[in-house]
Amino acid sequence: MFKHMIGRPVAIGLSLLLAVFVAACSNLPEATGSVAPTGEKPDYIIGPLDSFQIFVWRNPELTTSVTVRPDGKVTVPLIEDLQAAGKTPTQLAREIEKQLEQYVQSPVVSVIMGGFVGPYDQQVRVVGEAANPQAVPYKEHMTALDLMIAVGGLTEFASGNRAVLVRQGNNSFRLRLDDLIKDGDVSANVPVLPGDILIIPQSWF
Repeated sequence: MFKHMIGRPVAIGLSLLLAVFVAACSNLPEATGSVAPTGEKPDYIIGPLDSFQIFVWRNPELTTSVTVRPDGKVTVPLIEDLQAAGKTPTQLAREIEKQLEQYVQSPVVSVIMGGFVGPYDQQVRVVGEAANPQAVPYKEHMTALDLMIAVGGLTEFASGNRAVLVRQGNNSFRLRLDDLIKDGDVSANVPVLPGDILIIPQSWF
């Protein structure tokens, strides 16, 4: 249970806060399949703790694998403290080429992604009565069911049908997670978006 992770007094206070928030959202519209991504799909943006390989053509001594530091920067051969977070892999490759031009003639660089975390606004956060509350990297076409699998489902104390999905732009929706997980009601499986916050309250009965 979530309270075991952070201590009982803090957990009780958080549970009460979540309960008050969810109660205030009791008249929210229910999330449906129409609550889905629209428009062009953006390129992947590198975030802290992402890992990737920097491949420099014909310069194997400069080819290396790195992990983005919490400050969003990486250190690679011949280049120190290069900002990586907030850029696409292609943008970062062009920046590395530019930096290497003073050492290598016409460098050709590729950034090959490995581990994906992404920036905070590209993650989906789950708080409350999930088995493993956490921030989950967003994946294309991610749904509420995908999110529940990632966090290990609901705790026995969860009130899944009172869950609230908070979306950027001050939009919020009710989710029916109990119907989805326990009853297999696929109509309750709705898309999620980068930056969404899923709040799962505790059942008091």
